[in-house]
Amino acid sequence: MFLHFFKNTFFIFSTVLVSCISQPDAKKKSEEVSVSTEVKSPPTEEKIVVVGANQTELYLTGLRGKKVGIVGNQTSVIFKENGHFTHLVDSLKSRNINITKVFSPEHGFRGKADAGEKVANNIDTKTGIPIVSLYGNNKKPTDEQLHDIDILVFDIQDVGVRFYTYISTLHYVLQAAAENNIEVMVLDRHNPNGHYIDGPMLEKEHQSFVGMHPVPVVHGMTIGEYAQMIVGENWIETTQKPQLTVIKVKNYNKNQFYSLPIKPSPNLPNDLAINLYPSLCFFEGTNVNAGRGTENQFQVFGSPFLNPEKFSYSYIPIANEGAKNPKHLGKTCYGEDLTNANMLDHINLDWLIKAYQNTSKKEEFFNSFLTKLAGTKQLQQQIEAGKTANEIRLSWQADLQAYDKMREKYLMYQ
Repeated sequence: MFLHFFKNTFFIFSTVLVSCISQPDAKKKSEEVSVSTEVKSPPTEEKIVVVGANQTELYLTGLRGKKVGIVGNQTSVIFKENGHFTHLVDSLKSRNINITKVFSPEHGFRGKADAGEKVANNIDTKTGIPIVSLYGNNKKPTDEQLHDIDILVFDIQDVGVRFYTYISTLHYVLQAAAENNIEVMVLDRHNPNGHYIDGPMLEKEHQSFVGMHPVPVVHGMTIGEYAQMIVGENWIETTQKPQLTVIKVKNYNKNQFYSLPIKPSPNLPNDLAINLYPSLCFFEGTNVNAGRGTENQFQVFGSPFLNPEKFSYSYIPIANEGAKNPKHLGKTCYGEDLTNANMLDHINLDWLIKAYQNTSKKEEFFNSFLTKLAGTKQLQQQIEAGKTANEIRLSWQADLQAYDKMREKYLMYQ
């Protein structure tokens, strides 16, 4: 059964419907996405989407009189009118909430660090609050780091992809909180890739920080729903379950796609990059550059080893924000420009397969990181065996159907 989602320009007080595209059923083969240019009427006020952080009336009382730790980054904001916003830390401080510490994920508290770059502990210059990196010396908060905290507030914009590491940070926060008898409150935000599920399931032997749970690459859940699934499926090995509260997104429907007003990380600069990310990130496990070192990260791909007769587009990666040393720095890369591509409602493997079939270095095309990203060795084996994209995607369907049934009890939105 095909569902429909609508691309919206998202701000808390103004939401405009601009397009509608189809969503695939896990039981059917992928089909070409159709895009409508029909402009719909703006929704009525009661249908405006309000993220969890904005609903202060639901959680401020639970924070008063407690020592509060914030797990956040540049996306942890409370939206105001006309596209303005205030950072959650600043807003809570102004309301006399006792914030003792801020914990930051990959890319840091301000979201400037490269992918995989170690982030150091610091002090927030504006508030003087200590910032503890969860992507430096430790990925899990230590008992010492939690000694002066009664409740942890987790508020980070996710993109709904298994190897996007904010959900791995969420796992360790929940685990450390349970071990120290600390409450966790998740301020939920919508999932820009929440309109579908797709991809191979993670196999336990390939578990890593870029894949910690037995879910498909695109899991179709908000971070609040995902937190409930982590707890409910007992994926955290603790004697005591985490004390979890989720502040829901108001008026959110997963069949609608909302534009993110703040980029969630340095190399996801816009809605198209976020949408293509589940498909193009597989190139991180190859000798192909996925747009890092350009202004079109995850919207182009290329390599010096791809056949220029098959790939007429070319670019040269340079050092820039979020990519100080991109793959093939300073070298001409041949590939494809996807900046005008349609939004996807499935993982596209055609680009990966075409690149493999037209590289001059097949024996060096894949590296071990692909297995971590895919969560299985099977994807590489299928591509090397000459399987088509549809054949590969069909091999995922039984697992996707089982996962879809399992996640039903944790869904909070249509």
